[in-house]
Amino acid sequence: MVSKTQQLMEKGVKIHNPDTLDIGEEVNLNRISGEGVILYPGCRIYGDKTLILPGAKIGHEGPVTVENCYIGPRVELKGGFFRKAVFLDDVVMGFGAHVREGTILEEQASVAHTVALKQTILFPFVTLGSLINFCDCLMAGGTSRKNHSEVGSSYIHFNFTPNQDKATASLLGDVPRGVMLNQTPIFLGGQGGIVGPCRLEYGTVLAAGSICRKDELRPDRLIQEGGARSANVIYPRGLHLSMKRIVVNNINYIANLMALRQWYVHIRSEFVGRDFTQELFEGLMETLQMAIQERIARLLAYCWSLPVYGVPQTVQANLMCEVYNNCAQLERLFLMKKTWQGNTNFRDSFLEAVHKGIHESGKAYLSVIHGISEKSRESGTVWLQGMIDHIVKEALEIFPLLVYGMTEE
Repeated sequence: MVSKTQQLMEKGVKIHNPDTLDIGEEVNLNRISGEGVILYPGCRIYGDKTLILPGAKIGHEGPVTVENCYIGPRVELKGGFFRKAVFLDDVVMGFGAHVREGTILEEQASVAHTVALKQTILFPFVTLGSLINFCDCLMAGGTSRKNHSEVGSSYIHFNFTPNQDKATASLLGDVPRGVMLNQTPIFLGGQGGIVGPCRLEYGTVLAAGSICRKDELRPDRLIQEGGARSANVIYPRGLHLSMKRIVVNNINYIANLMALRQWYVHIRSEFVGRDFTQELFEGLMETLQMAIQERIARLLAYCWSLPVYGVPQTVQANLMCEVYNNCAQLERLFLMKKTWQGNTNFRDSFLEAVHKGIHESGKAYLSVIHGISEKSRESGTVWLQGMIDHIVKEALEIFPLLVYGMTEE
């Protein structure tokens, strides 16, 4: 019986040392292109959903394990572990990567060596340096490989709290403007960090060595933070600080992912073709849905973890009770809005411009989006932002005491 490795070689996959490869019995070889694909020594390919498209190069700098990933054209995974993630055209990831479920890297995103990602979404051109832990983030910004959002080396997104919850996803940029590929980049200087959940506006520059603990929703700001204020005090376990910020930022993040889903359904789907195959599109949708479910689950787990029994009646206790008692209603709202499309007039206006661009330029996603007029981009942004604003508004109305009855903690 001809081995799977031999079958791949017969269809054109270049394999330097066949004896070092491990191809799982469940792997569907029809989902691995033979055109320009290179599997270097030490590759392990597992999972019946694994998809590898033309020109992909896997394992050039070290052994690679791929498990149920969707790997687009000309992607380079140079070394590391990759599971249940999506990589669109021309993505590059350096040696020592550890990439897990819910991760999407869009066109020409680039990551250097020794980087950990999980539930991470990087829009086109976003670049990460080395020695980075950047889980539970969405980052956008930039217009090209020369003008891109960047994260400096030795950066950390702090995504786990003393109360052992992960309702901490940070939104760096946003979906409605980020998808238009015309926003000022965000720069996060090396040896720094963000304490999630955090929101940063386009044009934000965090100086190297800074730890960002607050939202910055004004554009084009330089932030330089020292260490936390010196303190050595009693810390009561279960203390929930900045509850309003946590709930509001998580709702905003989920609403942005829901808007991104509609972008994929109505805009990305128009580009299905030779390079962006139907299988790759399905993997993109599946992974984004996984990300949405993760964020909803993390927010609900945070809400249900609030200590509301046997607590003296105080303003803080009343706020916690409201969040705890109403989180089931929040879950129902997210379920109701799962396929909501927003204002279809603005969507259709933008879609008309997309169709015109495809007719003129073909199904080259970056070229088409870059070529759309500013007026049409505004229609697309209004469509997406309108969805987000509507979802956020309805969600916050579930927690009137928390949101409207108090100032930021």
